[in-house]
Amino acid sequence: MDKDLLIAYSEAGRFTKSHYENFPVVSLLLPKRIRKHVAIVYQFARQADDIADENFISADHRKHDLEDYENKLIMCEKGEFADDFWRALKNTIDTFNLSTKNFHNLLVAFNMDIGKRRFINFNEIQDYCFHSANPVGRIILEFFNIRDKDSIEYSDAICTALQLTNFYQDVKIDFEKNRIYIPQNEMIKFNVDERVFQLKEINDNFKQLLKYQVERARELFRDGRKLIERLPYRLKYQIAWTLLGGEKILNKIEEIDYDVLNVRPVLTKADYLILMLKSFVI
Repeated sequence: MDKDLLIAYSEAGRFTKSHYENFPVVSLLLPKRIRKHVAIVYQFARQADDIADENFISADHRKHDLEDYENKLIMCEKGEFADDFWRALKNTIDTFNLSTKNFHNLLVAFNMDIGKRRFINFNEIQDYCFHSANPVGRIILEFFNIRDKDSIEYSDAICTALQLTNFYQDVKIDFEKNRIYIPQNEMIKFNVDERVFQLKEINDNFKQLLKYQVERARELFRDGRKLIERLPYRLKYQIAWTLLGGEKILNKIEEIDYDVLNVRPVLTKADYLILMLKSFVI
């Protein structure tokens, strides 16, 4: 591997470590040969996410920037590179025979972030998760050449649950960006309107609404646990650690009595260590 490519992977590693996530993106539980490739995929997704979230830039400008980003992906697939990052991404795609459809699906979700602010029902939320989260899990499976239908289904359950957990963790942050990732029909069902988000005054209706969301995410995590027994050594513990991280955030939401409009629950370094140890006995 030439020097410029090595530098691109090294920069991807630094980029990944500089961003907070509820789960370890690149950890020692992953085989060393995989880590730099996971980092370059994470950088691809996070850079696109950052474009979509640049609220000080107009929506039209952001859409144009995402279109340009996707054009660079298309060029990358053809072996034409805007810079060494894209050359490293192409190397990763070719090395592991990754489906580029997953990368394009991620960009669909980031485009949705720009224009879609509300979701009518949970089916719309699921469609968003299909594009925003599930492709990541599918890419991880492809790194290990796991491509069977059942494993993909269980992975999708975990990834959707992780995305939902992130929604409930970031209710306050998302509302400040004029986004609500809770279905409108369920807000009506629990008699919660947007004034609660504006005033940040938690009431019993809001608590019951969030409890309902949390329990649904927990059920998806339970379904996704079936994936763990199908995974090879090391990946098994990485995914278990990731799943436990998501469940821990749900626990923290319950511990603050669902007051996510005033408190953002996060994982501490101690949490990460404890969860890593638990991942070996899940």
